Amino acid sequence: MSTSTRFDTKIAVLLREDLEPWQRLNVTAFLVSGLGTQVPELIGQPYEDADGVPYLPMFRQPVLVFQGAKEVLRAAHERALSRALPRAVFTSDLFATGHDDANRAAVRAVRTTDLDLVGLAVHGPRNAVDKVLKGARMHP
Repeated sequence: MSTSTRFDTKIAVLLREDLEPWQRLNVTAFLVSGLGTQVPELIGQPYEDADGVPYLPMFRQPVLVFQGAKEVLRAAHERALSRALPRAVFTSDLFATGHDDANRAAVRAVRTTDLDLVGLAVHGPRNAVDKVLKGARMHP
C-alpha cells in the first residue's frame, strides 16, 4: 500500500487540550483499542519479521489525533451519537479507577450529557468523521 492511499473511512481520536502528555498517550491507547473490537475490518493481517518472528496485527489505516477544548469534545460526542458512528469514550473519572469493571461502572454512573469527556475515538465515512470533528485541530 502506497503512502498516497486514500481511505474511504477515517479513524480519529479527539483529546481534550488540557491533558498532560502521559494522559494523552494513555487515553489514545485505550480509545483505539475499542474500535478494533467492534469494527474488525479495520484490523490488517499479522506481521512477521525476516526471522519468522510473528507480531500482532494492527489497524490497516492511519489513526488521526486531534485536540480541542471541552466544548469541542462535547459537541463532537453529540455529533458522533447523532450519526450512530462506532465510538469509544474516556472520561476524567477513569483516571481514578484501577480496573476494567471500575471503568465501566464509572461511565455507567453518569448520564450521557453529563460525561466529563477527555477523549473520544470515532470511525466512519470520511465526511461523517470530518463533520463530527468540526472545530477540532490536529494534535501537534
